[in-house]
Amino acid sequence: MILSDRISEIVESQTLAMTKRSRELKATGVDVINLSIGEPDFDTPRHIIEAAYQAMLDGYTHYPPVSGLPELRSAIANKLKKENGFHFEAENIIVSNGAKHSLLNAILSIINPGDEVLVPAPFWVSYPSLIQYAGGVPVEIPSTVESDFKVSAEQLEAVITPKTKMLIFSSPCNPSGSVMSESELLAWKNVLIKYPNIFILSDEIYEKINYAGKHCSLASYPELEGRIAVINGMSKGYAMTGWRMGYMAGPKELVQACDKIQGLMTSGASSVSQMASVAALNGPQDEVEVMRNTFERRRNIFHAALSLIPNLPCNLPEGAFYLFPDVSYYLGAKTPEGKTITTADELCLYLLDKGHVSAVSGEAFGHANCIRFSYAAAEEQLIEAAERIAIAFRNLTH
Repeated sequence: MILSDRISEIVESQTLAMTKRSRELKATGVDVINLSIGEPDFDTPRHIIEAAYQAMLDGYTHYPPVSGLPELRSAIANKLKKENGFHFEAENIIVSNGAKHSLLNAILSIINPGDEVLVPAPFWVSYPSLIQYAGGVPVEIPSTVESDFKVSAEQLEAVITPKTKMLIFSSPCNPSGSVMSESELLAWKNVLIKYPNIFILSDEIYEKINYAGKHCSLASYPELEGRIAVINGMSKGYAMTGWRMGYMAGPKELVQACDKIQGLMTSGASSVSQMASVAALNGPQDEVEVMRNTFERRRNIFHAALSLIPNLPCNLPEGAFYLFPDVSYYLGAKTPEGKTITTADELCLYLLDKGHVSAVSGEAFGHANCIRFSYAAAEEQLIEAAERIAIAFRNLTH
């Protein structure tokens, strides 16, 4: 069977690949600590589950509108106004099968073959593949652990060309956990207002897992109105990964274009999940805060433990639930068996096979000298994982 060129060009998610490998190893009886998957380890709050059950009893079991149920689009618009100060109406919002679906909808609606898309690195693994699927050209902008993995306004402007059509980034960032401050976003805004043809996709899926205090967004600047879309969803903040609920808020013309694409591909997202999301947004937020506090405590514990490992610089992230240490020192080292580790991919395989800790190579995120650990795990697991990582690194020799 001959498959299309399109499907052969899609790169498998390294996050999913490492998660799969660790599960396979665990199935053989090995005690693997999986720190590769980007998923809260909490169950969905009970009142959200009960709302889904009630929705089914109330007849929300039929095809919903492609753009989403009116109840949810209104709840999202109210949330954005109340919590973020964004001025989006219900007609400016489309609900999709997860935030990834919203991203693909938007990219396919805007990008033509040959268009350049600015992607500050490190970036979420799927950005380049989504861009390339639309025929676009990802333009990576590098950063370092010393800069807290942030790209300056000067760096941003330096790579803009007449072909630049879009900027896409996440804050809080997956994989670095870095959070763009108000002053940093202001500097970006002052650059972007000079280039009105650049559309901005602001991925804010980790908004609720923020230790910096205030969540800041480029969408708060009136000067960028009409050329920015906010991507968000229920997965991370409300522990609703399996419900597959994402949304985009943006210009009406873009929402209509995304409706067209979504109508062709999937139609509307699950009506039951949508009503559960209404309960999540409109209901009590205390469990969200409990989860945020728990993640912050785990960050502190895991970061302190990794900081004891020599030659492993790691920023203290202000959001999400990842650590992204720079492993440059250990590339070129030899394992006890005499094999030379030359890449972060090989280092992750070594940690899995010898330390029984699953991580993801930074190569997938645009930083070949880093690896990503998720600390969405119990505190005792994180402490044990840090000990295993320390031993595995200590056994490497130059």
